[in-house]
Amino acid sequence: MLALIKSLWRDEEGATMVEYALMLALIAIVCILVVTALGTQTGVTFDNAQQALPGTGDQVPVTP
Repeated sequence: MLALIKSLWRDEEGATMVEYALMLALIAIVCILVVTALGTQTGVTFDNAQQALPGTGDQVPVTP
């Protein structure tokens, strides 16, 4: 029984899996933050471009 506990204590395979899971979680969080920031900035840029064009103050609905 003691040998089994010692072998499990030395086994680092589970620790590696946990490290990969943490890295994946951090990468996912960074990706979400970057996409959110870029989406907001892109929306502001398009709004500014729309306001800079003449005659585009109000959006006219398109009728089919």
